[in-house]
Order: sequence, then C-alpha cells, then structure tokens
Amino acid sequence: MPLFGNTFSPKKTPPRKSASLSSLHTLDRSTREIELGLEYGPPTMNLGGQVLKFEEGQWITESGGNASGRELQRLKKRNVQLEEENNLLKLKIEVLLDMLTETTVESHLMEKELEDIKTRHQRKK
Repeated sequence: MPLFGNTFSPKKTPPRKSASLSSLHTLDRSTREIELGLEYGPPTMNLGGQVLKFEEGQWITESGGNASGRELQRLKKRNVQLEEENNLLKLKIEVLLDMLTETTVESHLMEKELEDIKTRHQRKK
C-alpha cells in the first residue's frame, strides 16, 4: 500500500503536430536570401581586439596595423620568391666565377707554353 496515494503514473504526452506548414523549405537559396534578407558573408570573429575573417581557407586579420592581412601574406610570399631568386643568382655567380678562374688558369698555362716554345726556338738558332 503506497504511502501517499496511488502508484506513480506519468501523464500521457500529447500527439505531435504535423510538419511545418511553411513553404520556405521549398524555396531555392537565392529566393530565401531575397525574401528573408539572409546574406551570408565569410565568418568573422573577434579575438583579443583583432577581427579575423575566414577567406579562401585561411583566417586573415582585418584590423591589424597599416597593411591588411592579405597584403601581408602577399608580401611574405613575394619575399620568399625573392629570396629563392637571390639564392639562384648567387649560385650562378659562383659558377661563373669558377668558369672565369678555370679560363684564366688555362690562359696562363698557354702563355707559359708559348714562352717556353719561344725560348727553345731562340736557343736552336
């Protein structure tokens, strides 16, 4: 025998209402944007006073210094390209100096041989 009356019996849940009667789900995206004013731009967030925007798969700072995030990334990329070009040009200079050295040595050897031939020819006379 229960202490406070009948045993526990939960209330019956009311039946669910039918699906939404709205026709918004049938509209295409552009019509929904026009009708409801939903203009989705790139996601942005504010972290520590800096506004970050997600564009082309990367988070770019919008509020930071004189140059924008895109400009900064472009300059970094250009800097890397220039460093690579600089390294290539240094290598080319090194190769050219080696070639010049080799040619100079060959020239000195030929001059020495020429002088030896001249001295031999003078001795034979």
